[in-house]
Amino acid sequence: MYRAAFRLPRRRLVVGTLAGTAIVLETTPREEKLSIYPTPTPDILLVEEPSPLEHQIGVARRSTTQAVRDAHSQTQELVSKWIGVEHAVENRIKSIVDPTEPLTPGALYVGIAALSGSVIARNRFIGTRLLLPPAFFFLALNHFLPKTSHNLSSYFASLEETYFPTLAQKHDVANAHSAMAWERLKESSKEGREKLAQGTENLVDKIQELTGLRLKENLGWGSVKKVEGKVLEAVKAFEHKVEESTNREKVEKSAGPS
Repeated sequence: MYRAAFRLPRRRLVVGTLAGTAIVLETTPREEKLSIYPTPTPDILLVEEPSPLEHQIGVARRSTTQAVRDAHSQTQELVSKWIGVEHAVENRIKSIVDPTEPLTPGALYVGIAALSGSVIARNRFIGTRLLLPPAFFFLALNHFLPKTSHNLSSYFASLEETYFPTLAQKHDVANAHSAMAWERLKESSKEGREKLAQGTENLVDKIQELTGLRLKENLGWGSVKKVEGKVLEAVKAFEHKVEESTNREKVEKSAGPS
């Protein structure tokens, strides 16, 4: 009884050990077979990673380069604009200055006139000191360089019409009124001279009748009258020829399109 009891546990232990060995044998992996060929050496790749300091230096260098490029482009744009302004000023001056008028003596005379105006108005009233030099300047410019003065006034008129249209209209009205007043003054002065000459001639005729002296021949009025008559005849003939040429051109233009 004791033996059976003693043997029974031994059998169980043997069975347990066999089962455990079987489990252990089944769970262990099988070893791979070695290849008969040599295994290739794997390639080694080195990846370069910059340090934080190098990264910051690169960012600063790129930002500096971009700032230099922007400054260079802005400088080039400024230079291009300045060159354009120089060309515009040069072309404007060439369009204002007439090539047929010599600037060397004319500009010198204009400058001397302006300086003379400033010297004359030196001890005068402040309004006179401000107005007299430019008045002398423009009068001398109109006298010594008339074509250039006309071009300059036309340029100022174009600027006035572009930027100040209402002032340009008032200026045109004032110019028209001043031109009309000037024409009236010329006509009245012409009529006064004619009346004075006619009165003088009548007076001389009366003196000749009373005294019998030949004052007209001594004064040369007869030759002057003859010359004036010839000049008037030449002017009338020239006007007649101009009218004929203009009428002929008009006839040719009207007949051309048809």
